[in-house]
This record gives sequence, C-alpha cells and structure tokens, in this order.
Amino acid sequence: MTPRKASSTYRIRHYRPADAVPLAELFCDCVHRVNWRDYSTEQLQAWAPAEIDLDAWQKRFNDRIAIVVESGTEIAGFADMTLAGHLDRLFVSADHQRRGVGKTLVDELKLRASNLGIAEITTEASITAKPFFAAQGFTVVREQSVLCRGQYLTNYRMRSQVEIKINSPL
Repeated sequence: MTPRKASSTYRIRHYRPADAVPLAELFCDCVHRVNWRDYSTEQLQAWAPAEIDLDAWQKRFNDRIAIVVESGTEIAGFADMTLAGHLDRLFVSADHQRRGVGKTLVDELKLRASNLGIAEITTEASITAKPFFAAQGFTVVREQSVLCRGQYLTNYRMRSQVEIKINSPL
C-alpha cells in the first residue's frame, strides 16, 4: 500500500520494524510530558518506565494494523489495533498535540476496520485521552483501575461503532 497523505503536512504509512525504538521513545516522552496533569510521577514511571523491553514492544506490533503518521522526516504519532478491533496504543508526539494527528490516526483505523468488516473498536483510554476519544465518537463502557508495575492507574474502557462498507458488485 502506498503511504497516503493525511493533510498537507502529515503522511500516513505502515509501521516498520525499524520504527520500534523511535516509537518507544515517542511513547515515553508523550506519557511523561502530556499525562502529568492526570497521573502522579510514580504512576507515570510505572506506565512508561525508563527501560522498555524493546523486543516485547516490537512484537506487540505483529499481526496488527499498525500505522505511523509522519511530518516530513519526523514521526508525529502512531497507533496499533488488533484484528479483533482493540485499539491498543495511540500516541501523538507532545510536539504535535492538537494538530489533527490523533484524529488522523483514528480516522485511518476506522477506515481500515470498516474495510475488514470490524464493526466495533474498543480501547482503554487514559484520563487525559478520554475527552479526545469521546470527540472521535467513542463512548465510555466503564471506568477501570488497572495495576501497572505496582501502581494503580485509572482508565476508561471505551468503544466506537464502525460503519461497515459493503462492496456492491454494481
């Protein structure tokens, strides 16, 4: 598949194994620079520790819909979703917040889900990301408290219906 332009400044492409390190760095930076208002320092360190198992991190992209948004040569954000419709990770660089990158990622995942016949996308949204996902048409199923490396983190199980595209022979 040829990378698609998301806007005049952003381009969507498939995840590549060489992306593992820069995406792990983007993830850690985003968690610590964006989520600090909603989580304690201890919670942030548990969620995005300084040392990430890069082998395990990279393997989590396998057998998933995994996309990257670039701005020039810089990665602005990424997302991955299982073939069952679970949006596992969606992170936007702290330097690209509120510029449409997250919406671009969600729109692309919804398009791909529709083309694959996936009728619903689910996710666990952080306190910080909950309003963003709500603005993208996700509804809260329930609030959760999850244990992560000894710290309890509040997040929200959310879901969004996907309009399935039916290809007509006409």
